Amino acid sequence: MYSEHDILIILAGGASSRMKGATKTKGLSPKDIVQANTRSKGLLEVGADNLPFLHYLLYNAKKAGYKRIFIVIGETDTFYQEIYGKHIKNNHFHGLEISFARQHIPKGGTKPIGTADAVYQTLVQYPELQNHSFTVCNSDNLYSSEVLRALRDSTALNALIGYDSEELQYTTERIARFALIKLNKSNHLIDIIEKPDSSVIENYRDIGGKLRVSMNIFKFNGQQFFPYLKNCPLHPERNEKELPTALLNMVQAFPNSVAVIPFSEHVIDLTSKDDILQVRRFLKKAYPHGLDW
Repeated sequence: MYSEHDILIILAGGASSRMKGATKTKGLSPKDIVQANTRSKGLLEVGADNLPFLHYLLYNAKKAGYKRIFIVIGETDTFYQEIYGKHIKNNHFHGLEISFARQHIPKGGTKPIGTADAVYQTLVQYPELQNHSFTVCNSDNLYSSEVLRALRDSTALNALIGYDSEELQYTTERIARFALIKLNKSNHLIDIIEKPDSSVIENYRDIGGKLRVSMNIFKFNGQQFFPYLKNCPLHPERNEKELPTALLNMVQAFPNSVAVIPFSEHVIDLTSKDDILQVRRFLKKAYPHGLDW
């Protein structure tokens, strides 16, 4: 049994369709292209000595005090187990305990059906998690150890990080594709809005005048959240069960149940081939001495 919040679920079972798209970026090697077209984004060798991107997230998670890692992988994926442990459960990796959950594709479907489904399947495969707190994040973002620690230390049952949009070092067009957070005066979540109309954006500033963006990193109480994962409806256009939908359904039933933790820092985002060289430069600068596990 788990006595403290030291559990991190990393979502790595998506189709990575944008990474497989075309690019006009110069400087990518043939190996980069092949990996981008065939591997999950977390396994792209963008670090020093060809380290996978996910190594850096795991390193930050360990610094933040997480011990038990659950990586949600695709139905037929074999790459992650080649790197992080051949067993389904309890692989030892640099002091972390790594287990895998497989996100199965629904019968008759062609692809995984979203992030809420990924977490739901994880909690079904590891039912003990239904009675514990855990953090959930993407495998293609590099969250800082400070952010990961803030969620571990939060006394709120459920929480998410609200990033200051002005500190995200991306174009306005790219930031507009992220989800905007609406919160009340006590910094509790009211709504998450994807691609809001420019005419209403000003209505979503927090009490400090900041526009807060979600980068898909959350803390959940398994007991409270599990029913909303289980009953999450499909998005009418994307045909996916998405974490923000399940989260907002819980907020509707339990107002003030999700705290928003404000942060002002950049988040590395490895979404497409166009990001690879920029991510590689960032890692070289941010981790000049490699990873000292």
